[in-house]
Amino acid sequence: MQVGMGFDVHRLVTGRKLVLGGVTIPFEKGLLGHSDADVLVHAVCDALLGAAGLGDIGLHFPDTEPALKGIDSIKLLEKTYKLVSQKRHTIINVDATVFAESPKLSNYRVDMQKNIARAIEIDPNYVNVKATTFEGLGMFGRGEGIGAMCVALID
Repeated sequence: MQVGMGFDVHRLVTGRKLVLGGVTIPFEKGLLGHSDADVLVHAVCDALLGAAGLGDIGLHFPDTEPALKGIDSIKLLEKTYKLVSQKRHTIINVDATVFAESPKLSNYRVDMQKNIARAIEIDPNYVNVKATTFEGLGMFGRGEGIGAMCVALID
């Protein structure tokens, strides 16, 4: 068995949709990035790639690639799953935490888990998504950005 860890962070800006775990969340700001900037899915991709010894998301899906401009990050996760599967790995589980002062994410957690599970072809019971605030501290606490961290176990 192998473990991988992923982390991602993006700045919150006006004029963008907020997408986390493949779910569009009503909010006055969205995350800035080359793709849809879904930090949760990016952290899952990095955790899986790391566990499989396949580098990171920037290696496989660079932000300099015009074809990836605005791409749905769930599609990147599906491609990540294929890369991991080609090395004959089985995904056991993923456990992720989103760092966001707002919006509150509890109402979207189950849908995020389902989207991630569908993309990596595992039972949603083996995908866990949590959210926490920074109690007003730092860039997350000031609402300047949202981050996510994920741990993945593969066999």
